[in-house]
Amino acid sequence: MSAELSSATPTLGRRKAPPPAVKGATKRAGAYLTIAEMAAELGVATHVLRFWEGKFPQLQPLKQQGGRRFYSDETAVVARHIQQLLYSQKLTIKGAQAVLGKQKPKAIATKFGTPFNNLTGPALVAELQGIIATLEGKN
Repeated sequence: MSAELSSATPTLGRRKAPPPAVKGATKRAGAYLTIAEMAAELGVATHVLRFWEGKFPQLQPLKQQGGRRFYSDETAVVARHIQQLLYSQKLTIKGAQAVLGKQKPKAIATKFGTPFNNLTGPALVAELQGIIATLEGKN
């Protein structure tokens, strides 16, 4: 009888959790991202982001009273940089920690954030026109 039960019982293997699916709603610039939205953008599961929080002191999302995590633009840049170090450059956790060192989130956001964060209106248009001119070979 025990042989029948053991052969009939399927083995339960652990599977990776897929990244959460997030609705296609767009948020305004500067809005906080939930952990699910951040995970979907990075292509990782939410538990991976929570793991990174423990390994990288630079990654500190805002935590509400109920434990919900929200990522500011600055924190999102740090998360994107960590993802790039681990997945694109294929560094280990210790290697990524060494690269980030004791950098503060603002320093990381300044160094690796988009160069257009502080540009508005005419300054942004002028910067983009300069890029277009460079790409077309006019400069």
